[in-house]
Amino acid sequence: MDDVIEELSFEDALLELEQTVAQLESGNLSLDLSLSLFERGQRLAHHCGELLDKAQLRIEQLTEDGEIVTLSPPN
Repeated sequence: MDDVIEELSFEDALLELEQTVAQLESGNLSLDLSLSLFERGQRLAHHCGELLDKAQLRIEQLTEDGEIVTLSPPN
């Protein structure tokens, strides 16, 4: 859990997010631990969203003939 979130792959971040949600849903955690996990989960979800946005941009850059078109990232 000490991994730097920005260095996680999409798959690793999503797996950790799923595990975090499962822990939170169990209801067997202290308030402090629940808050810490919730905050990390929010950061993981944001990171996953950013990686998906980047992947979508890469896909949109490819034209039908295989050339790459330069597009600006979504806001």
